[in-house]
Amino acid sequence: MNRLENTFATLKQKEESALVGFVTAGDPDIETSLDIITAMCAAGVDILELGIPFSDPTADGPVIQRSSQRALEQGVTLQKVLDMTATLRKTISIPIILFSYYNPILAFGLKDFYTAAQAAQADGLLVVDLPPEESQEMTSQWPDDDLALIRLIAPTTPAERMTRIAASASGFLYLVSKTGVTGSDGLDVVDIGRHIDKLRAITSLPICVGFGISTPADVAAIASSAEGVVIGSAFERTIEENLKDPNLAARLADQVRPLKQATQT
Repeated sequence: MNRLENTFATLKQKEESALVGFVTAGDPDIETSLDIITAMCAAGVDILELGIPFSDPTADGPVIQRSSQRALEQGVTLQKVLDMTATLRKTISIPIILFSYYNPILAFGLKDFYTAAQAAQADGLLVVDLPPEESQEMTSQWPDDDLALIRLIAPTTPAERMTRIAASASGFLYLVSKTGVTGSDGLDVVDIGRHIDKLRAITSLPICVGFGISTPADVAAIASSAEGVVIGSAFERTIEENLKDPNLAARLADQVRPLKQATQT
């Protein structure tokens, strides 16, 4: 059983959903980012989404766009994110998902990326702008399927396409809570529940819901029906508003604790 499977199985026994925490790697700098991530994991993050900075993050809202720009200004590259992953693996045991756009991976080299991600002990990859129909270019270069390929399902995805996307996914399915970009306001919990029910009918993979989730109340509402809840912009907003705070890592840990508590349905 791999780290993702073990995490979801353990949480199911405890009647909890996974708190999936996203942060942009290297924001505001590599050393501080490592401190932040370590503190967040110790405070209760169950699965880490480590964002690879990109110059044109079109699926992300302004907060994560700015976090990516700060990291790029610090010279953070895909190789440095992989190095950060290997460093984190020395002290944390939770699953690490690399969150990227396709261009950095393509430029790095598709086979080389897989080898490096495995060596760094990453558990999965989510490529936000790579649909299943275009994935063969990448996955044909992979020697096996040990690196989970997380797939996105949008609220507008038709049932037949949901089935095709789910069939090519592994690890878990990421259900986007609404149309728009990360960090936008407003959650329709009833509508999200309907989409979860549709997915349950076609897949046994865990379902994690993200986009627009920021408060313990949001988490509790989603955790009642999903195996995982993804939070990113709320964490990056805290980082952005406290860039010079020497206690920034502790501040993020304090933010994580009530969110994790809200997953305990």
